[in-house]
Amino acid sequence: MFVHKGKTRTEAHNIGIATLLSFVAGLVNVCGFFAVGKLTTNVTGHFAFFVDEAFKMNFLGAFHVALFVFSFFLGAFVSSFTEEVVVRIRTRLTYIIPALAEAIILGAIALGGDFLIKYAPDFLAFMLLFTMGMQNALVTAISHSVVRTTHLTGLFTDMGIEFSQLFFIKSKENITKIVKSIRLRLIIIWSFFFGGVTGGILFSNFGIRSLLLGTILLLGGVFYDLLKIKVLLLKRKI
Repeated sequence: MFVHKGKTRTEAHNIGIATLLSFVAGLVNVCGFFAVGKLTTNVTGHFAFFVDEAFKMNFLGAFHVALFVFSFFLGAFVSSFTEEVVVRIRTRLTYIIPALAEAIILGAIALGGDFLIKYAPDFLAFMLLFTMGMQNALVTAISHSVVRTTHLTGLFTDMGIEFSQLFFIKSKENITKIVKSIRLRLIIIWSFFFGGVTGGILFSNFGIRSLLLGTILLLGGVFYDLLKIKVLLLKRKI
């Protein structure tokens, strides 16, 4: 999932990473909101909150909201910067390292989250937004912007456009292409939804520790890819 890029990526690779990462995003979205009452997978809504706090003359609150936006940006920057550094050292690990970093951060938040909820809820939101910024940049780079997993607004927009095109396009090849694109977007939407439902159920029983499921899934994806790399290298030696 993480090792294939560019021309080596297939529809199956995109579906695999879309399912995994959108489920994790849905899980983080609900767990983050239940934990601290903040949006933790995208920044669109935070702009409205920023203006609201500014008009109330609550400049400290506005500053905190601005930091939410910056955290998402910083996560995307760190992910992309890491990829550029790693690709110069070991190409096959280019996207595995950011995914591993995201898994570790989510695990740390899950284990220390109860303390953060009580004493530093905004910091917990900062860190979750940072991980989702990392994830969004990661999956965008891997799939060449085909897959987006942390927010659904653009997906519904693109899917609405593609559904309308089905009424006018006559070429069988183009229809097949659009249908595949719609199917991928539906998979992302449903995976995000199931991740959210799962997060809600788990949070009611385990609290913020529910994010450990996200860590486990990400680590599973990373180790699966590492195993594929090892098998491939072994085949080449043979």
